[in-house]
Amino acid sequence: MRRKVCRLDELVSGKARRFEIDSRAIAVVRIDDKVYAIGDKCSHADVALSEGEVLCDTKEIECVRHASSFSLETGKPNTLPATQPVPVYVATIDNGDVFIEVSK
Repeated sequence: MRRKVCRLDELVSGKARRFEIDSRAIAVVRIDDKVYAIGDKCSHADVALSEGEVLCDTKEIECVRHASSFSLETGKPNTLPATQPVPVYVATIDNGDVFIEVSK
């Protein structure tokens, strides 16, 4: 299911913003004119990834608690202590609106 979450100009490049879609917390990240969507919960600790630092050069988001970084494209952790991936979602921009694909 495709859900509109916001306008592209409401997102700041290099920052994450949390959205609730069908009871799922999703961190939406803008890097320049691309948008990524990732589950907003670190797989190592119950911490919102949207509160972490966005690493634009490597397309990662870093957990504020233990500094595990996750790929915005695959959800896989690239640094310890996290070892399990987090879900990623297809994010698209259509006529200036940001949409996220979520399964039922």
